[in-house]
Amino acid sequence: MLVDSSVWIDFLRASETAETLLLLDTMRRGDPVWTAPPILQEVLQGAETPQRFAKWDRILGELPMVGESDMRALTRQAAKLYATCRWKGVTPRSANDCLIATYAIRSQMPLLHNDRDFAAIAKIEHRLKLLM
Repeated sequence: MLVDSSVWIDFLRASETAETLLLLDTMRRGDPVWTAPPILQEVLQGAETPQRFAKWDRILGELPMVGESDMRALTRQAAKLYATCRWKGVTPRSANDCLIATYAIRSQMPLLHNDRDFAAIAKIEHRLKLLM
């Protein structure tokens, strides 16, 4: 599964939510947990101190990163997803959410999140599979 920054931030701050408990259970079972470039960026840019940045970077650095050989196609698809949402009356609060959704779609991974924008995006883009 691909885990969004909304869950990682709660997890790294030891907040107990349904999503963080699912993440913890998944990791304990040894099931794959993936990240993507914009998720890593969002988590790390939220670090309050250089020490926390380094710690979070070490933790997330151990995860496999979703790769993409055609960044132009990925970017175009994310932009089209954002535009399609707007055309249908839903404007995601962050364009990065459409980029993260596109990584999940292209890698065919379910997305674990705690962000209402993904639920709205998934109603428009049915290939986006969500956990929770």
